[in-house]
Amino acid sequence: MATDVHRPVTTHAVRVEGLTRSFGGRTVIGNLQLGVRPGEFVALLGRSGCGKSTLLRILAGLDRDIEGTVLVPRRRAVAFQAPRLMPWKKVWRNVLLGLPGKPERAVADQALEEVGLSHRSDAWPKTLSGGEAQRASLARALVREPDLLLLDEPFGALDALTRIKAQRLVGELWQRRGCAVLLVTHDVEEAVLLADRVLVMDGGVIAHEQRIDLDRPRDITDPRFAELRAALLTRLGVEPTAEAA
Repeated sequence: MATDVHRPVTTHAVRVEGLTRSFGGRTVIGNLQLGVRPGEFVALLGRSGCGKSTLLRILAGLDRDIEGTVLVPRRRAVAFQAPRLMPWKKVWRNVLLGLPGKPERAVADQALEEVGLSHRSDAWPKTLSGGEAQRASLARALVREPDLLLLDEPFGALDALTRIKAQRLVGELWQRRGCAVLLVTHDVEEAVLLADRVLVMDGGVIAHEQRIDLDRPRDITDPRFAELRAALLTRLGVEPTAEAA
C-alpha cells in the first residue's frame, strides 16, 4: 500500500523508500531509494524508458498509484520540456495559473522580472520564442515559492545557444532561491555543469551516484569536468569520443 506524504522533511527535501511503480504488470520503478537534501541540486540521467520521468511525476504528485514511501515538501513546483502555456491567456495570467485565491498581477510580474521576461508580460504565448516560453514556465514554477523544484527535460527543445542561456538562468535562480532541485535530463554535460550530485537510473533503480566536486561557475574545458563527463557516459553505455573525453 502506498504512503504518499506531502510535508516538509527536515533532513531531506525528498525521501523515497521502497518505491515501486508498475504499468500493466511491467515494473518501471522497483524498490527505489532516493534522498535529496534541502538546497541540493541533483541531476538524474538514464536511458529512455528507465523511469526518470515517471519518478519525477510521482514526486510532483501527478502519479499516486504507487507502492512505498514518498516524502516531499508541500511547496513544490514542476516545469516540463513543453512549457504548457494556455494560448488564450496572456503571459502574466499563465504565470498565476493554479495559484490559490486571487493573486495580484504584481506577483506574476515579479517572477517574470526574475527570469528576464518582464517585457513580455502582456504578450500572448504564441508570440514567444522557445526560450521565452520556457522562461515563462519557470516563472510559473517560481511564484509557488517552492522548496523543491522539479525539472523534466526543460531545455530539450531549445536550440544550442538558447539552451546555454537557459542553463545559466536555472543555475542562477537555484543559487538565489536556495531550493532543492531535481533535474531530469539526457544531457551528461548539462548534468555535470549544474548539479551537486548526478544519479544514473537503470532498471528502475538508482544504479550509480556521482558527486560533482567542482567549483562554480564551472568550466567545460576543465580536465576534471571532462573526466566526470566521460565516466558518466561510460556508465550510460556510451563510449566517449576523444573530444568528449
